[in-house]
Amino acid sequence: MAVVHVIDDDDAVRDSLALLMEAAGLTAYAYDSAEAFLEAADKADPGCLVTDVRMPDMSGIDLLHRLSDRLDRFPVIVLTGEADVPMAVEALKAGALDLIEKPYAAAAILSAVTGALQRLEVQLGQSARRAENVQRLAQLSARERDVLRGLMDGCSNKEIARDLAISPRTVEAYRANLMMKMGADSLSELVRMSLEA
Repeated sequence: MAVVHVIDDDDAVRDSLALLMEAAGLTAYAYDSAEAFLEAADKADPGCLVTDVRMPDMSGIDLLHRLSDRLDRFPVIVLTGEADVPMAVEALKAGALDLIEKPYAAAAILSAVTGALQRLEVQLGQSARRAENVQRLAQLSARERDVLRGLMDGCSNKEIARDLAISPRTVEAYRANLMMKMGADSLSELVRMSLEA
């Protein structure tokens, strides 16, 4: 994902940030207020938010609080002209990844944005894998889930067979089906996939 959402009430700052992002090969969307971004957030592509901290009506920190349940889709970098310690602490506690003081160096802001986008890519990949694993688990039969629980508890095939009152060969058959349905190449991968889900 190479999307950056730039939020600043100052037209010149907003436009220069958007141009900087686009010059770096990123897709930039510009918003003149936190409210404008929130109106578009449900349909917006996941991406890094670069927001001014001091804006009329809703500040960048207020925006962080409103996005608290969506920071996994929108990592936030806060820009401020008056970087004081309490504001930095408040922004970081609210979930900001970074706080950059104006005037900023282009390299510093691009480095922060690149780091945020890399983090977002990892998080989105984990979410996609988790959703896929949940879907695969949902396709298992009740008995396959019973065998999986035994495997997750570290039980041997014989112990699972005894607990479920079936033969060890039947457990092996269920285990083979589990591996195939989950797309796992090893027991450790099967356990990891199940834990992720």
